[in-house]
Amino acid sequence: MIRYFGFGSNLDMTSLRAKGVEPISSQRATLPGWYLRFNVRHFFRHEGGVGNIEQTGNLHDRVLGVIHECPDDSLPALDRAEARGVGYDRIMVDVETDEGIVPAFAYVGRPDFIDDSCLPSRRYLNILLRGARLAELDPAYIEQLERQPTLPVTEAPPFEHPPGPHSRFDAESLRAHPDYTALYGAVFDMRAARPSHEFLKGLFGGRDMTLFHLQRMDSSDGSETLDDIRDDRLDDAQRRYLNTYLQEYKREYRYIGRFEYY
Repeated sequence: MIRYFGFGSNLDMTSLRAKGVEPISSQRATLPGWYLRFNVRHFFRHEGGVGNIEQTGNLHDRVLGVIHECPDDSLPALDRAEARGVGYDRIMVDVETDEGIVPAFAYVGRPDFIDDSCLPSRRYLNILLRGARLAELDPAYIEQLERQPTLPVTEAPPFEHPPGPHSRFDAESLRAHPDYTALYGAVFDMRAARPSHEFLKGLFGGRDMTLFHLQRMDSSDGSETLDDIRDDRLDDAQRRYLNTYLQEYKREYRYIGRFEYY
């Protein structure tokens, strides 16, 4: 069994389960002498900055979160979800619980991914707040989070498939191309992506990522399925969210074709 201290979006159980981690138990915890920041730059620009903890040495500073006790085999999933070795490092911290001080894993931002000008997206902060409320963290701490400024939202123009003949893929043929990824009916080549996206090739490569993104929305309850995508049972908010990501994929990668769900 491992203990993991969640202080950002992984405060929220829906978010944690979407990353393939199912805790055995969870309880509130406090990390004294540290401060919560949102200065780890997300891989995609429109997502702003995500949660980070920085040690201050001032015991009046504190980060509130949740200790998740998880099976040992959860660690690779956590490392993958937190982009260990790229965006974050995994460290040990001593956190205070109702049962006393216990050691736990936590993830801290790597220097080359730190950007103090970042703001969290509204989506990310909403997930964090949902988890904090459900965990019944200190109301004063939640009020502080509610006052956190967020990244301004810019409406993305509708995504359009480029004209001309392009290849068509399904799940099987896409798997044969580990440098390709798909999103909401479009397929992209990741080979010329920025160096910081090298990690995402291992996560996105050969896969359709539509469900992955849907289950990371702040409105997700984890029940979304591929059938919802195939049968076009998405609501307007989900379509707008995917459209924004389509524009980001188009910016980061090269469009090469269409993805067929049937």
